[in-house]
Amino acid sequence: MTPLDLSAAAGAAVLAAEQKSAEVTDWAARIGWLVGLALFVALVYWLMREGWKWRGTLQGDLPELPATPDDPGPAKLEMSGRYHGSTTAGQWLDRIVAHGLGTRSRAELTLTDAGVDVVRPGAADFFIPVAALREARLDKGIAGKVLTEGGLLIVTWEHGGKLLDSGFRSDRAAEHNEWVETLNQMIQKVEETEKVHKKETEGAR
Repeated sequence: MTPLDLSAAAGAAVLAAEQKSAEVTDWAARIGWLVGLALFVALVYWLMREGWKWRGTLQGDLPELPATPDDPGPAKLEMSGRYHGSTTAGQWLDRIVAHGLGTRSRAELTLTDAGVDVVRPGAADFFIPVAALREARLDKGIAGKVLTEGGLLIVTWEHGGKLLDSGFRSDRAAEHNEWVETLNQMIQKVEETEKVHKKETEGAR
């Protein structure tokens, strides 16, 4: 073998070694990047979970949610859809997480003379008494969730001295208008009854 051949062979060996080294280096970099990404995702998840727990602690003064009465009466309206969360009334980003109100889920709504019964598979059910209802309207966002204009049924109600907005979306969005109309009629009727009762009480003094 001539000196030229030896030189070429040596060069080829060096090149192969460099390529192998580069491959090892690339794998190490990729593994390091993946580990770093996994740690970052875990950190973000942990921070979100701690923030959720902290918010729940701050809302610890919110009483337990009302339970459905034994005899709520016949159904006026029924709805199948999704529950998108609850917030402080008028503040669509101030999410309420206490007592499971922050958990988005499927929901079955039933409206009776007693109020709104919210049944949620896999999450805590709750009941909104008719006396606690304050307003019903259509909106497009709640608890960070944004839909099309009028895509959400928002029910404003009072619980523990605090006004809450709860957002629902029916599987058949055309039902929203009927719910808004019926709920507001019930609210108006309750308010009128309370006014009459107040006048009668004041007149009896």
